[in-house]
Amino acid sequence: MAAFPISKSMMAVVLSALCVSVVACDRIPGRPGPGPEVVRPEEVVDFPTLYKQNCAACHGDNGWNGAAIPLANPVYILAGESQMRDAIARGVPGKLMPAFAASSGGMLTDQQVTALAHGIVEQWGKPNILAGQNAPPYMATAQANVERGQQAYTTFCAKCHGVTGEGHTADPKFSRVGSIVDPTYLALISDQNLRSILIAGRPEEGMPDWRTDAAQPMTDEQVTDLVAWLASKRVANPGQPYPIHP
Repeated sequence: MAAFPISKSMMAVVLSALCVSVVACDRIPGRPGPGPEVVRPEEVVDFPTLYKQNCAACHGDNGWNGAAIPLANPVYILAGESQMRDAIARGVPGKLMPAFAASSGGMLTDQQVTALAHGIVEQWGKPNILAGQNAPPYMATAQANVERGQQAYTTFCAKCHGVTGEGHTADPKFSRVGSIVDPTYLALISDQNLRSILIAGRPEEGMPDWRTDAAQPMTDEQVTDLVAWLASKRVANPGQPYPIHP
């Protein structure tokens, strides 16, 4: 019996079909790919994912408008990547900022903590924003004095927050400013957080940084004293009418 002749064009079609079938075998629905379907949690190191999963709920989706201090404030970021990393890793004992490093009881590896700190600086930092001005150090170095702190409050803060810090001012522009001596507020915020806010400000709320609206910027000593004065307003049992519940 004579063999069926195959033209060159038909041969090309057959070979193309074979190539398609071979390639298609690698794309069978349900067949696992060469890599893992889902990245293990400890292997996630990209900043957007880590920030969304661990930081956005408190600090805001874009570093603003969260319950905690804004991370998108470039003056705050001048505190430095190492201090950011330490705060993320260890948290703030006794306050609302938890520890995220596995070595401190959290869920993140050291590599992930570093990725978060570095990402915050890279995303929102502006190294030259102060144009040669030196901010007070973010960690207190001077001995605090409560009486001097009250004087500093009168000079730098009373205009907006009222004479006693309870937010009552004659200027209608500041009528919505809340109390900064409320015992419940002071129970939730650490001395370091108060210091950070005094230095970096809250620009999203119209609060200036340590350079203030006064004639002279605040010094390291004045920031330290002012934090001590605010801390002196804390009470032992905030929000409770009695030291011991009846």
